Amino acid sequence: MLRTIWGDDQRYLDTYWSRFPGQYFAGDGAKKDDDGDIWLLGRVDDVMLVSGHNISTTEVESALVSHPRVAESAVVGATDPTTGQAIVAFVILRTTTNPQHNNEDSPQLATELRNHVAKTLGPIAKPKRILTVAELPKTRSGKIMRRLLRDVAENRTLGDTTTLTDTTVMDLIQSKLPTAPTED
Repeated sequence: MLRTIWGDDQRYLDTYWSRFPGQYFAGDGAKKDDDGDIWLLGRVDDVMLVSGHNISTTEVESALVSHPRVAESAVVGATDPTTGQAIVAFVILRTTTNPQHNNEDSPQLATELRNHVAKTLGPIAKPKRILTVAELPKTRSGKIMRRLLRDVAENRTLGDTTTLTDTTVMDLIQSKLPTAPTED
């Protein structure tokens, strides 16, 4: 827990002590289910507002990786004129020896993954776009740079990539965007 922010005590109080008076709030979210189990949801700023519903990026990522074809995923919210934010998922697929799974960018797989998320979390959490990528942009410490994925999802110029382990990953991801299957 921080004691203050150097040179700005008021900012420290406003940031960490104002949301829940008398309690320190670091910005992480969790929920308790009906069984009493606590589920970590990640950063509260990693919550998307889709058609008035708060949806955790972590929950959608967990639903995606529970599918047998998905090895890893990252989810971001992108501005959408209809729903406020649209869910955009970047997935790395598991390698397989099944010849039917050779076409990684098939619309059928995207539909299957969307339906899997809808069945797991509900239809509102179904990603609008799913992009299959070879790798996710990560820092040297292994943190996924969602800020850069949001830039890609919203067709913006990429921000600073100097902290990435491999900056060429972003070129590969951006090349996937125009042909990525979208929700019908």
